Amino acid sequence: MAANHWEHFPHEADIGVRGVGASKEQAFEQAALALTAVIVDPCELTPGEPVEITCEAPDDGLLLADWLNAVVYQMATRKLLFGHFEVHLEGHRLRGRAWGEPLDVARHRPAVEVKGATYTELNVRCEADGTWLAQCVVDV
Repeated sequence: MAANHWEHFPHEADIGVRGVGASKEQAFEQAALALTAVIVDPCELTPGEPVEITCEAPDDGLLLADWLNAVVYQMATRKLLFGHFEVHLEGHRLRGRAWGEPLDVARHRPAVEVKGATYTELNVRCEADGTWLAQCVVDV
């Protein structure tokens, strides 16, 4: 089984974010890190006070899109960049926390602004080796 990680994948005009984890929760956490990594290297961020994020959807794919859109919303409205995430799933209800720090344009030099998660390439699945994958394209 592969270690938890995030990655980007190419898309014509936007960028794909993918989280891989030993559990569905970890895959969602890694997908959120991939989202942050579109903007800035998450390793450069210092976790601060946690921000609570909750969402609910009828299936795993829509839940992933709602989760990532909630993260984007919290980053935009609170002017924060998140470098650590914790996700708990109960069916298709997500309770999450995101830790980050205030955006400092001069220090962080954000590459782009993520406008939101899309349904393009939206996929949440358990692979044959038991690893979970959670991915979609984000609009930049």
